[in-house]
Amino acid sequence: MRTILFATLAVPALMLGGCGTLNRGVDSIKQPVVSRTDYVFDAQSTTGGLAPGEAGRVAGWLASMKLRYGDQVSVDDPNPYGSQARAEIAAIVSNYGMRLADRAPITNAPLAAGMVRVVLSRATATVPGCPDFTRSGSSEFEGSATSNFGCASNATLAAMVANPLDLVRGQPGAETADPITSGRAIDTYRRAAPTGGGGTQTKNESTGGK
Repeated sequence: MRTILFATLAVPALMLGGCGTLNRGVDSIKQPVVSRTDYVFDAQSTTGGLAPGEAGRVAGWLASMKLRYGDQVSVDDPNPYGSQARAEIAAIVSNYGMRLADRAPITNAPLAAGMVRVVLSRATATVPGCPDFTRSGSSEFEGSATSNFGCASNATLAAMVANPLDLVRGQPGAETADPITSGRAIDTYRRAAPTGGGGTQTKNESTGGK
């Protein structure tokens, strides 16, 4: 009777242990995924640059999009004579401490004649499938990590990174290194006065011994 009872209870446990996301490795399979969205704004242009009032519309659109670090702004100008529209838009973007990208991505809608297209490319990082509690951690018979393993750290990383594209290719870095710049933090640490080296008062000294 005891053997039959044990087998009856063990079957549901084995079924639960085999359900959910299987991960027998030491790395999390819940990794950040970076996606990019292109927002477009068409402005009328002439051979001398943007049409009257269009610069204000472009500036208002960028302000409404809350242009920020990590965004990429480009201009698609099919004018073969090289109008000044790109330079005017670059001046607007420079107010945010940014520069125009060299090339604009391909967009779906065709560009009408006499128009220039401002493209704002914005990347976001998310961790699909998190949180994931499909696999129970109490009864594990397949040597698998819990299904939610890695969700907290990777979701936090995706939320904290200033430029999500850095998760894809990172920053190239400078070809040369300045030892003065790299050693500035160390020099500041060494020159700082040690804590507790004076200037502190005990409770009785600060209150006049009362």
